[in-house]
Amino acid sequence: MSDTFNIRYLQQNEINKQKWDECIDRASNGLVYAYSYYLDAMSKNWDALVLNDYEAVMPLTWNKKYRIHYLYQPAFTASLGIFGNNLHQKLIEHFIKTIPKKFKLVEIAMNYGNVFIASSDFKTIRNNYILDLNKDYTALHSSYKENIKRNIKKAQQLSCTVKKNIPVEDVINLSKPAMRQLTNVTEDDYKNFEKLYHLLHQQNKAITYGVYSPNKELVASCVYFFSHNRAYYILVGNHPNSKALGASHFLIDSFIKDHSNQNMILDFEGSDIRNLAFFYSSFAATLETYPFLKINNLQKWVKWVKWMKK
Repeated sequence: MSDTFNIRYLQQNEINKQKWDECIDRASNGLVYAYSYYLDAMSKNWDALVLNDYEAVMPLTWNKKYRIHYLYQPAFTASLGIFGNNLHQKLIEHFIKTIPKKFKLVEIAMNYGNVFIASSDFKTIRNNYILDLNKDYTALHSSYKENIKRNIKKAQQLSCTVKKNIPVEDVINLSKPAMRQLTNVTEDDYKNFEKLYHLLHQQNKAITYGVYSPNKELVASCVYFFSHNRAYYILVGNHPNSKALGASHFLIDSFIKDHSNQNMILDFEGSDIRNLAFFYSSFAATLETYPFLKINNLQKWVKWVKWMKK
């Protein structure tokens, strides 16, 4: 990568999406969320910062209210930030400084390849958990905490069954009650996600899993996306009865078993929530951190900022 920081701001219609996606393909920190089709599907609008001839890129997912532009984190998009090879602190700082001043508020989750940045704009470090699946299933299973093994066995003894490629609509519907408590995902977000799933599924880059109770009721479900030797545990839907059946434990274990001995990372997409972090780490997943970028140039407009976050 060149040492010349020739970073251009491009509006969406100026972006060469073929070159963009090729950059994400070869980026050492590439993630599914950064592909142009993902951004097209999940972001209200997006522009970009581009280094030289697409040597490194940064999507700028934006919206505006009452003529005020701001950068935000789209639904079902765990990490964005800067993507490329040989990233270093000075380059990342230059990208941040090049964000156009018209974006008065910036709230973007960066990615694990940007984590070493020391800028004061990164006051929050978020947590993710990942599990290397390039091991024999017996070795992976033996590393689980005892409560995980116990719940898997419970689900098996209760005759729960796992099915793949269940309708994505079933996962979405099961996920909505819990998602309403955690996020402000809209019906349009769900519709866009559903379309994105079908696009990726046709390319063998997405799959659904479901666990059914002995009464044939769907009690645990999830959507996985695939890219860059990662499987993203991206959308989860659980019935209130799932915990008593050990269904979620059984579902994740089934995916791990199916994909063991593969050059793949299971990306749990979080979490900063203590109980979820404990749950994911109990599968012997390891911590992977990423920074959260926040720039607020609306200090005099505190009430306005609070309104925007609603």
